[in-house]
Amino acid sequence: MGYSSKSPWLIHYDGSSCNGCDIEVLDSMMPLYDIERFGIINTGNPKHADIFLVTGSVNAQNIEVVRHIYDQMLEPKVVVACGICACTGGVFRDCYNVIGGVDKAIPVDVYAPGCAVRPETIIDAVLKAVEILDEKAKLMAKGKDPATAPRPGILPPKGCACAQDGGDAVASKPVEEKEA
Repeated sequence: MGYSSKSPWLIHYDGSSCNGCDIEVLDSMMPLYDIERFGIINTGNPKHADIFLVTGSVNAQNIEVVRHIYDQMLEPKVVVACGICACTGGVFRDCYNVIGGVDKAIPVDVYAPGCAVRPETIIDAVLKAVEILDEKAKLMAKGKDPATAPRPGILPPKGCACAQDGGDAVASKPVEEKEA
């Protein structure tokens, strides 16, 4: 465990969703799941945050807000897309105002699909983000760009329907959706 991951701070933003994933994010911070046991603290200030956890899809009204929060965060920083809406746009992807997942606005390091994403999956995704945060901190110490850090996510097996059925996969790449 590196210096930057001893007590990473997390900022949560809901893009536009049904709030199911927001409830699960809050649940992951409650005593039953207790993400704080890993030293992760929730903050409301992007300048203090190391991890940007986003739920909901990106639309024309919030894309600049998402980019603004991301730009205010100091390097090294990691982005976690929680829930299928944040990963791909989810059930709202065909709506007139939805642009897509979070990766349409900012680079995403960890994808945590599910509808609604389970607290265990959120914790796994945040811990994966902490690993990536360590890698980015090491690159910065060497004077390199942290955007070139490897993304050691766990990819779902081929044919896995985890993005559709709320499975527990945490991925460093979005799960491709089949065209209907």
